[in-house]
Amino acid sequence: MRFLIPALIGLLFAEARAESPKETDFVPLFNGTDLKGWVGKTEGYQAKDGVLMALPRKSKEAKIYTAKEYDNFIFQFEFKLTPGANNGVGIRAPLTGNPSKNAFEIQILDDSAKKYAKIKPTQFHGSIYKRAAAKRGHLKPVGQWNRQEIRAEKNLITVILNGVKIVDQADVARYKKPSKGHICFLGHGSQVEFRNIRIKDLSPPNK
Repeated sequence: MRFLIPALIGLLFAEARAESPKETDFVPLFNGTDLKGWVGKTEGYQAKDGVLMALPRKSKEAKIYTAKEYDNFIFQFEFKLTPGANNGVGIRAPLTGNPSKNAFEIQILDDSAKKYAKIKPTQFHGSIYKRAAAKRGHLKPVGQWNRQEIRAEKNLITVILNGVKIVDQADVARYKKPSKGHICFLGHGSQVEFRNIRIKDLSPPNK
């Protein structure tokens, strides 16, 4: 029995880790020096030394969108939070309106901050805002870089944080949102840094 328990623990841990997609076919969405390829309220962001920064105060209600639309994809990026920071990633979003309502928003949030102590489970970091709650406990301490991946495959959305699936194939079909749209960062006036932003388009080539 004493040999079986460690093996079972190892198996459970392995199942909790997400398989990484192959490196091929990923396309950078940020060139590290400017906001070429992005549209929207770009003045709320700064590009410098390979980092895209949502500026404090200036990024409030500043949404920036990929110029291109996507339906099925794997979106990867790294991010670094400041204390109490709040941002978000909109997917399949139109260029107008609020992506948390007319599309889907994945939370980017320092949910360790005291001011967020009473938020709902579907508002914590990595959750599909007010749609699906993410597993907690996998954010690195504020000020450290995190790696996140969002997979959108038809009606299923998966969110992977630092190698762990925190939202596992949430079925969003019942919300009747667009099946295709832009990816966007949703500034809320907090300083949040992003880097290594890239995408793998899973749609057929001629679609």
